[in-house]
Amino acid sequence: MELTISHWIYGLFTLLIIGTMIFRKGVVLPTLLGTFVVAWVYNGSIVAGFKAIFNANLIAAQELFSIFLIITFMLALLHSLRDLGADKRMIQPIQKMMINGHVSYFVLIIITYVISLFFWPTPAVPLICALLVPAAIRAGLPVMMAAVAIALAGQGMALSSDYIVQVAPSLSATAAGLETAVVADRALVLSIIAGVVAISLAYLIYRKTIRGRNDPLIDLELKNMQSIKESKNKAHTNNLSAWSRIFAVVVPLTLLGVVIYMIYEKLLAGRMSGLEGGDGAAFVGGVAVILLLLSTIAFGKQHSLDYITTHITDGFVFAFKAMGPVIPIAGFFFLGSSDFSGSILGNEENQPALLFDLVQTSQGFLPENALLAAMSILIIGIITGLDGSGFSGLPLTGALAASLENGTIDAATLAAIGQMGSIWTGGGTIVAWSSLIAIAGFCGISVMELVRKNFLPVILGLLAATLFGIFLW
Repeated sequence: MELTISHWIYGLFTLLIIGTMIFRKGVVLPTLLGTFVVAWVYNGSIVAGFKAIFNANLIAAQELFSIFLIITFMLALLHSLRDLGADKRMIQPIQKMMINGHVSYFVLIIITYVISLFFWPTPAVPLICALLVPAAIRAGLPVMMAAVAIALAGQGMALSSDYIVQVAPSLSATAAGLETAVVADRALVLSIIAGVVAISLAYLIYRKTIRGRNDPLIDLELKNMQSIKESKNKAHTNNLSAWSRIFAVVVPLTLLGVVIYMIYEKLLAGRMSGLEGGDGAAFVGGVAVILLLLSTIAFGKQHSLDYITTHITDGFVFAFKAMGPVIPIAGFFFLGSSDFSGSILGNEENQPALLFDLVQTSQGFLPENALLAAMSILIIGIITGLDGSGFSGLPLTGALAASLENGTIDAATLAAIGQMGSIWTGGGTIVAWSSLIAIAGFCGISVMELVRKNFLPVILGLLAATLFGIFLW
Protein backbone atom coordinates (compact mmCIF):
# COMPACT_ATOMS: atom_id res chain seq x y z
CA MET A 1 0.00 0.00 0.00
CA GLU A 2 1.03 3.64 -0.36
CA LEU A 3 2.22 5.30 2.83
CA THR A 4 1.03 8.82 3.65
CA ILE A 5 2.72 11.60 5.59
CA SER A 6 0.67 10.50 8.63
CA HIS A 7 2.30 7.06 8.44
CA TRP A 8 5.79 8.53 8.36
CA ILE A 9 5.08 10.90 11.26
CA TYR A 10 3.64 8.02 13.29
CA GLY A 11 6.71 5.92 12.52
CA LEU A 12 9.01 8.79 13.48
CA PHE A 13 7.34 9.23 16.86
CA THR A 14 7.44 5.46 17.45
CA LEU A 15 11.21 5.49 16.92
CA LEU A 16 11.46 8.57 19.16
CA ILE A 17 9.56 6.75 21.92
CA ILE A 18 11.84 3.70 21.65
CA GLY A 19 14.90 5.98 21.74
CA THR A 20 13.54 7.75 24.81
CA MET A 21 13.11 4.39 26.55
CA ILE A 22 16.70 3.43 25.71
CA PHE A 23 17.90 6.57 27.52
CA ARG A 24 15.67 5.69 30.50
CA LYS A 25 13.50 8.77 30.22
CA GLY A 26 9.75 9.08 30.52
CA VAL A 27 7.80 8.57 27.31
CA VAL A 28 4.49 10.18 28.26
CA LEU A 29 5.46 13.53 26.69
CA PRO A 30 6.40 12.15 23.23
CA THR A 31 3.32 9.90 23.17
CA LEU A 32 0.97 12.80 23.90
CA LEU A 33 2.75 15.04 21.41
CA GLY A 34 2.77 12.26 18.81
CA THR A 35 -0.96 11.67 19.20
CA PHE A 36 -1.62 15.38 18.67
CA VAL A 37 0.65 15.80 15.63
CA VAL A 38 -0.49 12.63 13.85
CA ALA A 39 -4.17 13.45 14.32
CA TRP A 40 -3.60 17.07 13.23
CA VAL A 41 -1.83 16.02 10.03
CA TYR A 42 -4.21 13.16 9.27
CA ASN A 43 -7.36 15.30 9.61
CA GLY A 44 -5.79 18.54 8.44
CA SER A 45 -7.23 20.30 11.46
CA ILE A 46 -5.49 21.46 14.61
CA VAL A 47 -8.80 21.21 16.47
CA ALA A 48 -8.97 17.52 15.55
CA GLY A 49 -5.47 17.15 17.04
CA PHE A 50 -6.60 18.59 20.36
CA LYS A 51 -9.67 16.32 20.41
CA ALA A 52 -7.59 13.25 19.52
CA ILE A 53 -5.40 13.66 22.63
CA PHE A 54 -8.46 13.50 24.85
CA ASN A 55 -10.10 10.71 22.83
CA ALA A 56 -6.97 8.54 22.84
CA ASN A 57 -6.57 8.78 26.61
CA LEU A 58 -10.29 8.25 27.20
CA ILE A 59 -10.40 5.13 25.01
CA ALA A 60 -7.23 3.76 26.60
CA ALA A 61 -8.67 4.38 30.07
CA GLN A 62 -11.92 2.64 29.12
CA GLU A 63 -10.06 -0.38 27.75
CA LEU A 64 -7.70 -0.65 30.72
CA PHE A 65 -9.85 0.36 33.69
CA SER A 66 -10.63 -3.25 34.59
CA ILE A 67 -6.90 -3.61 35.20
CA PHE A 68 -6.95 -0.74 37.69
CA LEU A 69 -9.85 -2.36 39.55
CA ILE A 70 -8.22 -5.75 40.01
CA ILE A 71 -5.00 -4.13 41.28
CA THR A 72 -7.03 -2.00 43.69
CA PHE A 73 -9.00 -4.89 45.18
CA MET A 74 -6.05 -7.23 45.58
CA LEU A 75 -3.91 -4.57 47.27
CA ALA A 76 -6.80 -3.51 49.52
CA LEU A 77 -7.16 -7.13 50.62
CA LEU A 78 -3.45 -7.34 51.43
CA HIS A 79 -3.68 -4.16 53.52
CA SER A 80 -6.68 -5.46 55.45
CA LEU A 81 -4.84 -8.71 56.20
CA ARG A 82 -1.89 -6.64 57.41
CA ASP A 83 -4.21 -4.86 59.87
CA LEU A 84 -5.12 -8.21 61.39
CA GLY A 85 -1.56 -9.51 61.32
CA ALA A 86 -2.81 -12.39 59.17
CA ASP A 87 -0.31 -11.62 56.39
CA LYS A 88 2.55 -12.61 58.70
CA ARG A 89 0.78 -15.64 60.10
CA MET A 90 0.24 -17.00 56.59
CA ILE A 91 3.94 -17.46 55.96
CA GLN A 92 5.38 -18.02 59.46
CA PRO A 93 5.09 -21.85 59.17
CA ILE A 94 7.26 -21.67 56.06
CA GLN A 95 10.23 -20.60 58.20
CA LYS A 96 10.41 -24.08 59.71
CA MET A 97 11.05 -25.55 56.27
CA MET A 98 14.35 -23.65 55.88
CA ILE A 99 16.65 -26.36 57.17
CA ASN A 100 19.70 -25.24 55.16
CA GLY A 101 20.73 -22.68 52.56
CA HIS A 102 20.01 -24.90 49.55
CA VAL A 103 16.45 -25.68 50.65
CA SER A 104 15.90 -22.04 51.67
CA TYR A 105 16.72 -20.83 48.13
CA PHE A 106 13.93 -22.90 46.59
CA VAL A 107 11.48 -22.26 49.43
CA LEU A 108 11.92 -18.52 48.87
CA ILE A 109 11.29 -18.99 45.16
CA ILE A 110 8.11 -21.02 45.61
CA ILE A 111 6.59 -18.73 48.25
CA THR A 112 7.54 -15.54 46.38
CA TYR A 113 6.08 -16.90 43.16
CA VAL A 114 2.76 -17.89 44.72
CA ILE A 115 2.28 -14.65 46.68
CA SER A 116 3.36 -12.51 43.70
CA LEU A 117 0.85 -14.20 41.39
CA PHE A 118 -2.00 -12.97 43.58
CA PHE A 119 -0.72 -9.70 45.05
CA TRP A 120 2.03 -8.65 42.60
CA PRO A 121 5.65 -8.76 43.74
CA THR A 122 6.15 -5.13 44.81
CA PRO A 123 3.54 -5.17 47.61
CA ALA A 124 4.70 -8.66 48.61
CA VAL A 125 8.41 -7.79 48.91
CA PRO A 126 8.25 -6.14 52.37
CA LEU A 127 6.40 -9.15 53.79
CA ILE A 128 8.78 -11.72 52.31
CA CYS A 129 11.94 -9.79 53.15
CA ALA A 130 10.84 -9.10 56.72
CA LEU A 131 9.84 -12.66 57.62
CA LEU A 132 11.46 -15.16 55.28
CA VAL A 133 14.81 -13.67 54.29
CA PRO A 134 16.19 -13.50 57.89
CA ALA A 135 15.20 -17.16 58.38
CA ALA A 136 16.89 -18.07 55.09
CA ILE A 137 20.07 -16.22 56.12
CA ARG A 138 20.16 -18.06 59.45
CA ALA A 139 19.91 -21.32 57.51
CA GLY A 140 23.02 -20.38 55.51
CA LEU A 141 21.68 -18.66 52.39
CA PRO A 142 23.65 -15.47 51.57
CA VAL A 143 21.49 -12.36 51.49
CA MET A 144 22.54 -11.65 47.88
CA MET A 145 21.37 -15.08 46.78
CA ALA A 146 18.11 -14.58 48.68
CA ALA A 147 17.58 -11.30 46.80
CA VAL A 148 18.29 -13.06 43.49
CA ALA A 149 15.69 -15.72 44.34
CA ILE A 150 13.02 -13.13 45.18
CA ALA A 151 13.71 -11.07 42.05
CA LEU A 152 13.70 -14.01 39.65
CA ALA A 153 10.60 -15.63 41.13
CA GLY A 154 8.54 -12.48 41.76
CA GLN A 155 9.55 -9.64 39.47
CA GLY A 156 10.55 -12.14 36.79
CA MET A 157 8.59 -15.37 36.56
CA ALA A 158 5.36 -14.36 38.36
CA LEU A 159 5.00 -10.83 37.02
CA SER A 160 5.91 -11.69 33.42
CA SER A 161 2.96 -14.09 33.16
CA ASP A 162 0.68 -12.18 35.58
CA TYR A 163 -1.65 -15.12 35.09
CA ILE A 164 -4.02 -14.46 38.00
CA VAL A 165 -4.44 -10.68 37.95
CA GLN A 166 -3.87 -10.59 34.14
CA VAL A 167 -2.79 -6.97 33.82
CA ALA A 168 0.14 -7.75 31.51
CA PRO A 169 -1.64 -10.19 29.15
CA SER A 170 -4.61 -7.81 28.95
CA LEU A 171 -2.36 -4.97 27.83
CA SER A 172 -0.58 -7.17 25.29
CA ALA A 173 -3.76 -8.76 23.95
CA THR A 174 -5.69 -5.51 23.70
CA ALA A 175 -2.95 -3.86 21.67
CA ALA A 176 -2.64 -6.95 19.45
CA GLY A 177 -6.38 -7.31 18.95
CA LEU A 178 -6.40 -10.79 20.52
CA GLU A 179 -8.25 -12.64 23.26
CA THR A 180 -6.56 -12.15 26.62
CA ALA A 181 -6.79 -15.86 27.44
CA VAL A 182 -4.69 -16.86 24.44
CA VAL A 183 -1.85 -14.48 25.28
CA ALA A 184 -2.10 -15.30 29.00
CA ASP A 185 -1.74 -19.04 28.41
CA ARG A 186 1.31 -18.64 26.19
CA ALA A 187 2.88 -16.09 28.51
CA LEU A 188 2.45 -18.51 31.42
CA VAL A 189 4.31 -21.27 29.58
CA LEU A 190 7.10 -18.93 28.43
CA SER A 191 7.45 -17.38 31.90
CA ILE A 192 7.89 -20.81 33.45
CA ILE A 193 10.51 -21.76 30.85
CA ALA A 194 12.41 -18.50 31.37
CA GLY A 195 12.04 -18.78 35.15
CA VAL A 196 13.19 -22.38 35.43
CA VAL A 197 16.24 -21.68 33.27
CA ALA A 198 17.16 -18.44 35.09
CA ILE A 199 16.57 -19.86 38.58
CA SER A 200 18.51 -23.04 37.83
CA LEU A 201 21.44 -21.15 36.31
CA ALA A 202 21.56 -18.74 39.25
CA TYR A 203 21.65 -21.66 41.67
CA LEU A 204 24.41 -23.44 39.74
CA ILE A 205 26.49 -20.26 39.45
CA TYR A 206 26.14 -19.06 43.07
CA ARG A 207 25.58 -22.27 45.06
CA LYS A 208 29.20 -22.29 46.29
CA THR A 209 28.47 -19.15 48.32
CA ILE A 210 25.93 -20.99 50.51
CA ARG A 211 27.22 -21.34 54.09
CA GLY A 212 26.74 -23.51 57.12
CA ARG A 213 24.52 -22.36 60.01
CA ASN A 214 27.50 -21.40 62.20
CA ASP A 215 29.22 -19.11 59.68
CA PRO A 216 30.16 -15.76 61.35
CA LEU A 217 29.04 -13.83 58.25
CA ILE A 218 25.43 -14.71 59.06
CA ASP A 219 25.27 -12.31 62.02
CA LEU A 220 26.83 -9.53 59.92
CA GLU A 221 24.26 -9.91 57.16
CA LEU A 222 21.40 -9.95 59.66
CA LYS A 223 22.65 -6.67 61.17
CA ASN A 224 22.60 -5.09 57.70
CA MET A 225 18.91 -5.94 57.46
CA GLN A 226 17.86 -3.95 60.53
CA SER A 227 15.87 -1.62 58.27
CA ILE A 228 13.30 -4.37 57.67
CA LYS A 229 12.43 -5.04 61.29
CA GLU A 230 8.86 -5.23 62.41
CA SER A 231 8.39 -1.43 62.20
CA LYS A 232 7.89 -1.76 58.47
CA ASN A 233 5.10 -4.28 58.83
CA LYS A 234 3.60 -3.33 62.16
CA ALA A 235 -0.01 -4.44 62.47
CA HIS A 236 -2.69 -3.48 64.96
CA THR A 237 -3.16 -6.92 66.44
CA ASN A 238 -4.44 -6.16 69.95
CA ASN A 239 -7.18 -8.66 70.80
CA LEU A 240 -7.21 -9.85 67.20
CA SER A 241 -5.12 -13.00 67.47
CA ALA A 242 -8.12 -15.26 66.87
CA TRP A 243 -9.22 -13.42 63.72
CA SER A 244 -5.61 -13.27 62.60
CA ARG A 245 -5.34 -17.07 62.78
CA ILE A 246 -8.69 -17.56 61.06
CA PHE A 247 -7.92 -15.33 58.08
CA ALA A 248 -4.38 -16.69 57.81
CA VAL A 249 -6.06 -20.00 56.96
CA VAL A 250 -9.23 -18.85 55.17
CA VAL A 251 -7.61 -16.48 52.65
CA PRO A 252 -4.97 -18.86 51.25
CA LEU A 253 -7.46 -21.73 51.12
CA THR A 254 -10.05 -19.56 49.37
CA LEU A 255 -7.59 -18.29 46.76
CA LEU A 256 -6.30 -21.82 46.27
CA GLY A 257 -9.89 -22.94 45.74
CA VAL A 258 -10.35 -20.23 43.11
CA VAL A 259 -7.28 -21.43 41.22
CA ILE A 260 -8.34 -25.08 41.42
CA TYR A 261 -11.83 -24.19 40.16
CA MET A 262 -10.46 -22.20 37.23
CA ILE A 263 -8.06 -25.00 36.30
CA TYR A 264 -10.87 -27.54 36.53
CA GLU A 265 -13.18 -25.49 34.33
CA LYS A 266 -10.48 -24.97 31.74
CA LEU A 267 -8.67 -28.30 31.59
CA LEU A 268 -10.78 -31.05 33.11
CA ALA A 269 -14.30 -29.92 32.31
CA GLY A 270 -13.28 -28.88 28.80
CA ARG A 271 -14.97 -25.52 29.05
CA MET A 272 -14.27 -22.03 30.38
CA SER A 273 -17.72 -21.30 31.89
CA GLY A 274 -17.29 -17.57 31.34
CA LEU A 275 -13.92 -17.43 33.13
CA GLU A 276 -11.74 -16.84 30.09
CA GLY A 277 -9.37 -13.87 29.93
CA GLY A 278 -10.54 -10.80 31.80
CA ASP A 279 -13.52 -12.65 33.26
CA GLY A 280 -11.12 -14.88 35.17
CA ALA A 281 -9.48 -11.81 36.69
CA ALA A 282 -12.95 -10.45 37.50
CA PHE A 283 -13.74 -13.68 39.36
CA VAL A 284 -10.54 -13.38 41.40
CA GLY A 285 -11.25 -9.70 42.05
CA GLY A 286 -14.80 -10.41 43.24
CA VAL A 287 -13.58 -13.07 45.65
CA ALA A 288 -10.93 -10.62 46.91
CA VAL A 289 -13.63 -8.02 47.61
CA ILE A 290 -15.68 -10.44 49.74
CA LEU A 291 -12.55 -11.43 51.68
CA LEU A 292 -11.77 -7.72 52.06
CA LEU A 293 -15.25 -7.06 53.48
CA LEU A 294 -14.98 -9.91 55.98
CA SER A 295 -11.45 -9.07 57.13
CA THR A 296 -12.28 -5.37 57.51
CA ILE A 297 -15.36 -6.14 59.59
CA ALA A 298 -13.31 -8.51 61.76
CA PHE A 299 -10.74 -5.79 62.37
CA GLY A 300 -12.92 -2.72 62.70
CA LYS A 301 -16.52 -3.79 63.40
CA GLN A 302 -18.08 -0.38 64.08
CA HIS A 303 -15.33 1.39 62.14
CA SER A 304 -15.34 -1.01 59.18
CA LEU A 305 -17.05 1.50 56.88
CA ASP A 306 -14.15 3.90 57.29
CA TYR A 307 -11.45 1.22 57.14
CA ILE A 308 -12.64 -0.32 53.89
CA THR A 309 -12.86 3.11 52.28
CA THR A 310 -9.27 3.79 53.28
CA HIS A 311 -8.03 0.47 51.92
CA ILE A 312 -9.80 0.87 48.58
CA THR A 313 -8.56 4.45 48.26
CA ASP A 314 -4.99 3.32 48.96
CA GLY A 315 -5.45 0.58 46.39
CA PHE A 316 -6.58 3.06 43.74
CA VAL A 317 -3.67 5.36 44.54
CA PHE A 318 -1.21 2.51 44.10
CA ALA A 319 -2.92 1.36 40.90
CA PHE A 320 -2.79 4.81 39.31
CA LYS A 321 0.81 5.35 40.38
CA ALA A 322 1.80 2.01 38.88
CA MET A 323 -0.36 2.10 35.76
CA GLY A 324 -1.24 5.77 35.22
CA PRO A 325 1.58 6.50 32.73
CA VAL A 326 0.47 3.52 30.66
CA ILE A 327 -2.76 5.28 29.60
CA PRO A 328 -1.24 7.96 27.30
CA ILE A 329 1.28 5.42 26.00
CA ALA A 330 -1.48 2.94 25.19
CA GLY A 331 -3.49 5.78 23.63
CA PHE A 332 -0.71 6.53 21.16
CA PHE A 333 -0.34 2.90 20.11
CA PHE A 334 -4.11 2.43 19.96
CA LEU A 335 -4.00 5.27 17.41
CA GLY A 336 -1.86 2.99 15.25
CA SER A 337 -4.46 0.20 15.36
CA SER A 338 -7.51 0.09 13.08
CA ASP A 339 -9.57 -1.17 16.04
CA PHE A 340 -9.34 2.18 17.80
CA SER A 341 -8.01 4.78 15.34
CA GLY A 342 -11.45 5.73 13.98
CA SER A 343 -12.77 6.62 17.43
CA ILE A 344 -9.61 8.53 18.32
CA LEU A 345 -9.52 10.49 15.07
CA GLY A 346 -13.26 11.17 15.16
CA ASN A 347 -13.90 9.34 11.87
CA GLU A 348 -15.58 5.97 12.32
CA GLU A 349 -15.90 5.46 8.56
CA ASN A 350 -12.15 5.60 7.97
CA GLN A 351 -10.02 3.62 10.42
CA PRO A 352 -6.34 3.69 9.39
CA ALA A 353 -3.90 1.05 10.64
CA LEU A 354 -0.83 3.28 10.81
CA LEU A 355 1.51 0.94 12.66
CA PHE A 356 0.34 -2.18 10.85
CA ASP A 357 0.80 -0.49 7.47
CA LEU A 358 4.34 0.57 8.33
CA VAL A 359 5.38 -2.90 9.43
CA GLN A 360 3.65 -4.55 6.50
CA THR A 361 5.50 -2.30 4.08
CA SER A 362 8.87 -3.06 5.69
CA GLN A 363 8.17 -6.80 5.64
CA GLY A 364 8.67 -6.81 1.93
CA PHE A 365 12.36 -6.29 2.61
CA LEU A 366 12.58 -8.98 5.29
CA PRO A 367 12.39 -12.76 4.99
CA GLU A 368 9.39 -14.47 6.61
CA ASN A 369 11.40 -16.04 9.35
CA ALA A 370 9.97 -17.00 12.74
CA LEU A 371 13.33 -16.67 14.48
CA LEU A 372 13.92 -13.17 13.09
CA ALA A 373 10.44 -12.00 14.05
CA ALA A 374 10.64 -13.52 17.54
CA MET A 375 14.12 -12.16 18.30
CA SER A 376 13.09 -8.73 17.01
CA ILE A 377 10.06 -8.57 19.30
CA LEU A 378 12.15 -9.85 22.25
CA ILE A 379 14.78 -7.15 21.72
CA ILE A 380 12.11 -4.47 21.38
CA GLY A 381 10.49 -5.76 24.57
CA ILE A 382 13.83 -5.57 26.41
CA ILE A 383 14.38 -2.03 25.12
CA THR A 384 10.93 -0.88 26.20
CA GLY A 385 11.56 -2.41 29.61
CA LEU A 386 14.51 -0.10 30.13
CA ASP A 387 12.12 2.57 31.42
CA GLY A 388 11.98 0.59 34.67
CA SER A 389 8.29 -0.21 34.48
CA GLY A 390 7.87 -3.20 32.20
CA PHE A 391 4.22 -2.43 31.56
CA SER A 392 4.57 0.77 29.57
CA GLY A 393 6.11 -1.11 26.64
CA LEU A 394 3.33 -3.70 26.34
CA PRO A 395 1.06 -1.61 24.10
CA LEU A 396 3.99 -1.29 21.67
CA THR A 397 5.04 -4.96 21.72
CA GLY A 398 1.41 -6.05 21.44
CA ALA A 399 0.76 -3.78 18.47
CA LEU A 400 3.99 -4.87 16.77
CA ALA A 401 3.13 -8.54 17.39
CA ALA A 402 -0.05 -8.15 15.36
CA SER A 403 1.91 -6.44 12.59
CA LEU A 404 4.81 -8.93 12.50
CA GLU A 405 2.58 -11.99 12.35
CA ASN A 406 3.31 -14.14 9.31
CA GLY A 407 2.91 -17.69 8.07
CA THR A 408 5.65 -18.99 10.35
CA ILE A 409 4.64 -17.49 13.72
CA ASP A 410 1.40 -16.06 15.07
CA ALA A 411 0.62 -12.81 16.87
CA ALA A 412 -0.21 -14.43 20.23
CA THR A 413 3.23 -16.04 20.47
CA LEU A 414 4.96 -12.81 19.47
CA ALA A 415 2.92 -10.80 21.98
CA ALA A 416 3.86 -13.25 24.76
CA ILE A 417 7.55 -13.08 23.79
CA GLY A 418 7.48 -9.27 23.78
CA GLN A 419 5.79 -9.38 27.18
CA MET A 420 8.58 -11.59 28.51
CA GLY A 421 11.29 -9.20 27.32
CA SER A 422 9.58 -6.09 28.64
CA ILE A 423 8.58 -7.32 32.11
CA TRP A 424 11.63 -9.45 32.92
CA THR A 425 13.68 -6.33 32.14
CA GLY A 426 11.60 -3.46 33.48
CA GLY A 427 9.51 -5.39 35.96
CA GLY A 428 12.51 -5.65 38.20
CA THR A 429 15.31 -8.10 37.41
CA ILE A 430 18.01 -6.45 35.29
CA VAL A 431 17.56 -2.68 35.51
CA ALA A 432 18.63 -0.89 38.69
CA TRP A 433 16.03 1.89 38.45
CA SER A 434 13.06 -0.52 38.59
CA SER A 435 11.24 -2.05 41.57
CA LEU A 436 14.41 -4.11 42.08
CA ILE A 437 15.45 -1.18 44.27
CA ALA A 438 12.86 -2.30 46.85
CA ILE A 439 14.40 -5.77 47.12
CA ALA A 440 17.92 -4.38 47.41
CA GLY A 441 16.80 -1.83 50.00
CA PHE A 442 15.01 -4.33 52.23
CA CYS A 443 17.93 -6.77 51.99
CA GLY A 444 20.54 -4.08 52.63
CA ILE A 445 22.59 -4.80 49.48
CA SER A 446 23.78 -2.91 46.40
CA VAL A 447 21.15 -2.79 43.67
CA MET A 448 23.87 -2.62 40.99
CA GLU A 449 25.46 -5.79 42.32
CA LEU A 450 22.06 -7.48 42.31
CA VAL A 451 21.59 -6.46 38.67
CA ARG A 452 24.94 -8.01 37.76
CA LYS A 453 24.03 -11.25 39.52
CA ASN A 454 20.71 -11.45 37.69
CA PHE A 455 21.85 -10.42 34.23
CA LEU A 456 23.28 -13.62 32.72
CA PRO A 457 20.63 -16.03 34.08
CA VAL A 458 17.81 -13.72 32.95
CA ILE A 459 19.13 -13.18 29.41
CA LEU A 460 19.73 -16.90 28.91
CA GLY A 461 16.28 -17.64 30.33
CA LEU A 462 14.64 -15.21 27.89
CA LEU A 463 16.52 -16.70 24.95
CA ALA A 464 15.48 -20.21 25.99
CA ALA A 465 11.83 -19.17 26.33
CA THR A 466 11.88 -17.46 22.92
CA LEU A 467 13.33 -20.50 21.17
CA PHE A 468 10.85 -22.73 22.98
CA GLY A 469 7.98 -20.51 21.82
CA ILE A 470 9.14 -20.63 18.20
CA PHE A 471 9.31 -24.42 18.06
CA LEU A 472 6.19 -25.07 20.19
CA TRP A 473 3.78 -22.73 18.41
